[in-house]
Amino acid sequence: MKRPAGTRRRSSQRQRKAPETPAESVPAPPPAPVRAVRHGLARVLSKRGLCSRTRAAQLIRERRVRLNGRIVDDPEHPADALRDLIEIDGARALAVAPVHVALNKPRGLITTSADERGRGTVYDCLADAGLPWMAPVGRLDKASEGLLLFTNDPAWADAVAASGQVTKTYHVQVEGTPDAEVLRALHAGMEHQGEWLRAERVALVRSGERTAWLEFVLRGGRNRQIRRMLSVVGLEVKRLIRIDIGGVALGNLAKGAWRHLSAAEAAALGPVSGAVDQP
Repeated sequence: MKRPAGTRRRSSQRQRKAPETPAESVPAPPPAPVRAVRHGLARVLSKRGLCSRTRAAQLIRERRVRLNGRIVDDPEHPADALRDLIEIDGARALAVAPVHVALNKPRGLITTSADERGRGTVYDCLADAGLPWMAPVGRLDKASEGLLLFTNDPAWADAVAASGQVTKTYHVQVEGTPDAEVLRALHAGMEHQGEWLRAERVALVRSGERTAWLEFVLRGGRNRQIRRMLSVVGLEVKRLIRIDIGGVALGNLAKGAWRHLSAAEAAALGPVSGAVDQP
């Protein structure tokens, strides 16, 4: 029987494909060596969130710190932040978890860990909190009150302070009621003691017979900036309260009380470290 025209005979055996030539194996590159990260020993202890650099230097000078089994008494002695074994009073100085705290600072306390004149400090509010050592992120002067942040995460604190993008909002009570011209002058900015001072926003919140409340929004900010600006336009400050930092609100936090920042609040302000041992 003839096959129809145009058709081909199928082979009884399937045509086998030629075996593929295996690709030449390329060895994986060797892992990059871990670079030694060396800083002064006092700085390394501070970066691990264990104490301030000043306190670390004191411990070192008191010969209470061992580096790889050997006592070191020079705070600037180089140490590898990632690989060296560091001990304080015989216990390993391990990095601690990062902590980010908001405090409602009362008026009359100074923003420092100790005062040679015996005045109350913001650390009095944290004395029995069971928290690791922390440093304030920025400051509020003695007469000011409100939101103050603390952390043992130096990289996060540096990012918050140096970004220039974090806004700070204050409510300020002044003697008298400023008119529109004064508000425009405060917003436009002014020179004071060789520095240019300007607010992102200034608004009248409410006014009474003798005093008024203003809202200031600053980005960055100079030392005692709001008080200096108001002195230029002849307004006396009665109260100054910081109510917000970059979206972290003071809210109804009681005076002298503190709370942990949520993970979202901390991340919104700056990159959060893991264990605080980064150089």
